[in-house]
Amino acid sequence: MITINEYFDGQVKSMAINSGVLPATIGVMLAGDYTFGTDKREVMTVVQGELIVKLPGENIKQTFKNGQVFEVPANSKFDVTVVIDTAYLCQYCE
Repeated sequence: MITINEYFDGQVKSMAINSGVLPATIGVMLAGDYTFGTDKREVMTVVQGELIVKLPGENIKQTFKNGQVFEVPANSKFDVTVVIDTAYLCQYCE
């Protein structure tokens, strides 16, 4: 089953699947600033574009580009700045 999600007045859209291995979403973020919350650990891959991310507990922002991966701990919030429209893959971990 595919679930369509929209956030921030349609500026972020994703399609969610649960393949029986790990739940995942693939989506796009339009340029802007966003704060996301998660209750599960997330492994995020930038498919195309660029994300500037301030991870929980970090004082500096990090830039992630095509093919780069970052992790977000469970039960946390993280800030994302999107300079150019960006596609991503998010895998949710136990």
